[in-house]
Amino acid sequence: MDLHRERTLESLKAAAARGRKGGRRRKLSDEDLATARALLKDASIPVAQIAKRLGVSRATFYAYFPGSRTRSMSGAG
Repeated sequence: MDLHRERTLESLKAAAARGRKGGRRRKLSDEDLATARALLKDASIPVAQIAKRLGVSRATFYAYFPGSRTRSMSGAG
């Protein structure tokens, strides 16, 4: 078991040295995030509409902006 772990860690270090990172690519770019922040300031624009404009689901949008979930709930009342 330890040999397996050691080899895995060595492989991850070697990949990092080659400029590779693990994990999934981010769906929203920095530009998309700036756009979303600007749109969130306007309370009349629904979160669903912002997410649609960015090409992501509401769940993905909330992963990037968890605080906006409370905004959408307070506006739904």
